[in-house]
Amino acid sequence: MKDETMGQEDAAQDAEACAEALESLDRISLDEIAFDDSGVDVQDEPETEAQSDDQDAGDVEPAEDEADHEGTKSEADDQPESDTSEETILLDSLPAEDSLTRELPGLGSAPAVDETIAMGDIPLPSVPSAREAEVRHRKMSPKRRNLMVAGVVAVALVAGGAGYAAWNGYQQEQAAAVAANAHTMMSVQIGVHAAGLDCSTGSKIPVQVSGQDSDGSSVSETLYVDEHGRGIKLLPGDYTLSIAASPIAADGTVYTVPTTKAQVTIKSDGQDLSAQATFKIKVPSADTVTDDQIDAAAKYAEEGGASSAAAAKVLQQAATARRDAAVNAVSAQKAQASRDADARHKATDLYQLDIPVEWYGKVATWQNGSTLCIYLGDDANTPLVTLVAVREGESFTPDEGDTVLGAANLGNGYTVYASGPVYPYVVPQTINGRTQNPVSTYPMDTAIELVELTTGNRYTYSQIKNVLVGKDGKADAATKLETDYLAQILLPSIKAQD
Repeated sequence: MKDETMGQEDAAQDAEACAEALESLDRISLDEIAFDDSGVDVQDEPETEAQSDDQDAGDVEPAEDEADHEGTKSEADDQPESDTSEETILLDSLPAEDSLTRELPGLGSAPAVDETIAMGDIPLPSVPSAREAEVRHRKMSPKRRNLMVAGVVAVALVAGGAGYAAWNGYQQEQAAAVAANAHTMMSVQIGVHAAGLDCSTGSKIPVQVSGQDSDGSSVSETLYVDEHGRGIKLLPGDYTLSIAASPIAADGTVYTVPTTKAQVTIKSDGQDLSAQATFKIKVPSADTVTDDQIDAAAKYAEEGGASSAAAAKVLQQAATARRDAAVNAVSAQKAQASRDADARHKATDLYQLDIPVEWYGKVATWQNGSTLCIYLGDDANTPLVTLVAVREGESFTPDEGDTVLGAANLGNGYTVYASGPVYPYVVPQTINGRTQNPVSTYPMDTAIELVELTTGNRYTYSQIKNVLVGKDGKADAATKLETDYLAQILLPSIKAQD
């Protein structure tokens, strides 16, 4: 209890001292602060203290000799300063050496004249000498010095308080700006790649947004962006973005929905988030699009991706029609391929095979037992290849003018040999006039077709004639073209008959 009372007394004393300091600051005039001689208070003159209040001015001796004065001054300097009394000393009571007109060294008794250039009738103040400043400082009472220091401190406190108030105001303005920004919707842009999508005629892309805004509130909603990734408005915060469903293009295209998710932080309006959130929306084969995919795309189009529910319905119908047309086209292609495969499929009593796709529709066949001949168009005299089954251990000799182009082992004791003319060699030689064999003489159209078929359209007639064969008459390069093609396409399809 005692400590509490003493603390209260100390606080009261501190408050009183501060109030006194501020009050004294108001009382001290500019002349006093400048240490004007007319108002210097002294408390260290023993002679003044010894004088009685009723002493006449006539009792005071007008002057003292120099020795007496210096003795008095020495005694005064040895006396301690008093804190209990203050008196104003008149100019005529000051020692001679402290007078403004004291005798200066080398100038006799002539007074010192201040020749300061006056501004108008008012002379500029002169700077006191170091001794004068020292005397004035020594003659100022400690109490007054303390009051002056207290005044300076008070001024500093007031100035400091004003500075703190200004800084605090600035901080409050900044905090208010941040708070306002945290409650402002920000438009941001993400990256989107969707081939052929024009959201002005189709539907927009639904983006699922979940996360937490700057207020700490949970967010879960669907927003819609155009083909440039624009359309998202959110408060600053941290969010997860993903594609909710496919948009629908004007022609009914439905896209594959990516499963990727992107983490983003929204900080400012107009922020480009494409570096953190880019979605590639690919176009699948139209016949693979399901009813569920179309229904989901139509649902989001109706809820905000399209201009109206009616527009969303039109897009859904376009998507369904496109998918159905693709399914029908694929079915038709498969049916035709099946028919073509049946037409291409050939069989003998020992083996079966498929005519190469490149030959289909351009060749015909004849067979005799286990021998099968494939020839050009309806000209049986222009065979491309002849297939003959030979029992293992027996030899095979091709017809005159033909070359063995390859063989396939059936695994049942037979081997099928493929033979025929090397058209990539024979035809250029005929055109160059190097052979007179009538079998090797063909019209140009036929020659070109024979070369392209026996090489699988990998080389043109001109390439073979001018580059691979040329005029040297060598057949190796041309023969290899045909044998390589047949080894890759025809021979692998030859299988033993079930």
